[in-house]
Amino acid sequence: MGEIRVGTCSWTDKALVASGWYPKGHRDPEGRIRHYAAQFPVVEVDSTYYGLPSARNSQLWADRTPEGFRFDVKAFSLLTGHPTRPEALPADLRSALPSRRERTGADAGLLDEVWHRYSAALDPLRASGRLGTLIFQFPRSLVPGRPAAEFLRRCRERAAGWPMAVEFRDPDWWREEHVDETTALLTELGAAAVAVDMVQTLSVSIPPVVRVTTPELALVRFHGRNGAWGTGTKEERFRHAYTPEELSEWVPRVREMSERAEQVHVLFNNCCGDAAVRAAQAMRQLLDLS
Repeated sequence: MGEIRVGTCSWTDKALVASGWYPKGHRDPEGRIRHYAAQFPVVEVDSTYYGLPSARNSQLWADRTPEGFRFDVKAFSLLTGHPTRPEALPADLRSALPSRRERTGADAGLLDEVWHRYSAALDPLRASGRLGTLIFQFPRSLVPGRPAAEFLRRCRERAAGWPMAVEFRDPDWWREEHVDETTALLTELGAAAVAVDMVQTLSVSIPPVVRVTTPELALVRFHGRNGAWGTGTKEERFRHAYTPEELSEWVPRVREMSERAEQVHVLFNNCCGDAAVRAAQAMRQLLDLS
């Protein structure tokens, strides 16, 4: 049976810091990551979606966490086809970014250079054994079909040799008519499918489908079950306190995933106050991990 790791999708979220979860003496950058890593064995880095990471930060993260700790790192927005602000790019690359009025995406040369800088900055995590996987979260505009499959293949070629997980935001990928094809594509790419827990009453709700597509890793991301998903502020979208009953639904699924993958990462993204850390602690107890 594979190892199950439970954690949250950020340790620096402002709402978490303001909640008082971090004790006195552990509220500076070094203290926060050391305290977090003493409670959980895995965390997601979400800041790398909004801007390119730095090798210095990667080295500090590695130095301040124990051996065996894992960071799952989100791919930069431009690499996944999301709209990207020019300010998020290094100054020397901004002129190559298509304007919002242009309908074509970033050219391959720009993407290659962005990938080179992104991956180089994460080398300290990989070299230290702290890198779990890269999470490529694709926008709702990426719908099932041949163009999307080719885009995914190009992403995988660019990230050859790196662990990769894929989360789709268009629900059609995991609907009954596409689920087998989606599973086959991710298996071909050697990319872990990200299972999602979220509210199921919206047209954009991702079905809670579980597919293990790589023997190395399987992921679940818990986004909360707030009906304001996709609207309002971040707090409104992600405000949800998971009940034991809601978490218990996933216990047999997670255990089944661990029978097919060497590692299972369970990450809570209901980042509002300390709701994510409380849910992660509860899930660890339900899985008999603590």
